[in-house]
Amino acid sequence: MPAMDFAERYGPWAVVAGASEGVGASVARLLGARGVNVVLVARRQGPLDEVASTVAGKTRTVVLDLSDVGAASTLARAVDDIDVGLLVYNAGADPNMSRFLDKPVEVWEGMVARNCTTVVGTTHHFGGLMVKRGRGGIVLVTSGAAWAGGANIAVYGATKAFDLLLAESLWAELGPQGVDVLAMVLGQTDTPAFRRVLNGREVDGMADPDDVARDMLDNLAHGPTFPPDPSPFGPLPRRQAVEIMTHGSAFLEG
Repeated sequence: MPAMDFAERYGPWAVVAGASEGVGASVARLLGARGVNVVLVARRQGPLDEVASTVAGKTRTVVLDLSDVGAASTLARAVDDIDVGLLVYNAGADPNMSRFLDKPVEVWEGMVARNCTTVVGTTHHFGGLMVKRGRGGIVLVTSGAAWAGGANIAVYGATKAFDLLLAESLWAELGPQGVDVLAMVLGQTDTPAFRRVLNGREVDGMADPDDVARDMLDNLAHGPTFPPDPSPFGPLPRRQAVEIMTHGSAFLEG
């Protein structure tokens, strides 16, 4: 899709949640290059300012913890004076990679809030505005951890499965009303968040965040899911898929 057509369909403003590094930062820069102004959302002002300085066009930063109660409403109020045509919800990496009982339940409740509750609130708000104007786009960034359960990813994988099915369902509901929806399934991607999970270990074949961002925006109009391939586990029994995810998988993104 040519830059002008992209900006007309998904502009003039995009909201990128989780924009301070990694894929979110790459998406923000690519959107700017395609003529879309960007609202960058994350918890820390400094990193947001650094990314904003690299984005062409207008930017706005919103410092917000997306796991906070009412975060979706707070975000909606912060941008109620601009016309948002695209929502990219990229927040939600798991810095813990811990067994379920090894962390206080509040840690997991925060993850559910960030990856599920706030996702529902933001997609409902911006999706409604996009339907009223008859055009727009929503991207929910999910993970290969959504394909099957496994040790150390219990809540993370569950929330990413939630995002995957929500995006696919909204593609079916909102697409006929002019709103493109995409579930972007990340595999191992060379982001700071995933590097923190690796803790110094090296992994071959990690995707480049700029390539992921390009694939995302290039395929937004072709949802519901990218990559469009079937589950990598295919016809494997569920127990075997869980064992693969537990003992080392090529499908996780931190």
